[in-house]
Amino acid sequence: MAVLVLASASPRRLDLLRQIAITPGLVDPAHVDETPLKGELPLPHARRLAEAKALAVAARHPGAFVLAADTVVACGRRILPKAEDEATARKCLDLLSGRRHRVVGGICLIAPDGRVGRRTVTTSVTFKRLSHAETAAYLASGQWDGKAGGYAVQGLAARYVRDIQGSYSNIVGLSLFETAQLLDGFGFAP
Repeated sequence: MAVLVLASASPRRLDLLRQIAITPGLVDPAHVDETPLKGELPLPHARRLAEAKALAVAARHPGAFVLAADTVVACGRRILPKAEDEATARKCLDLLSGRRHRVVGGICLIAPDGRVGRRTVTTSVTFKRLSHAETAAYLASGQWDGKAGGYAVQGLAARYVRDIQGSYSNIVGLSLFETAQLLDGFGFAP
């Protein structure tokens, strides 16, 4: 039986897979450049990065199932960055405050025989209008660190989310329904 390799450094993706009784045999992050191409829109960006990660890792693990994903937070046509510092997180939160935005998840699975499956999932998220105190409290929590769009819905930011339309697990980092469908369709048995 072929092993499943998760091409991700995200502990959230690993936890999500375990939630549906799928434990990868190996975790091997891809380390690809995630910089958006000039003029690249959120959906093609998420799709491109998921595939690039899967291809990079599949080259190191022939004969394995390789699963990769990418999560993009988008406000209109704009791709929000991963917040690596508090100033970036504040800009993201200010932009998302009181607005609807999209979380786009790209998923790519490469089977041991070389078949490639791709899915893209879009979830709509609406934030309440954040007060200065709420923004300051969230920034002080540090939960924004390394998160696309400067927030993690599975933490304190959940108190600011007025509405979600679509996959909750996609916002966390991996649409479980779409992932399970891909794995089942390609014959992976956990």
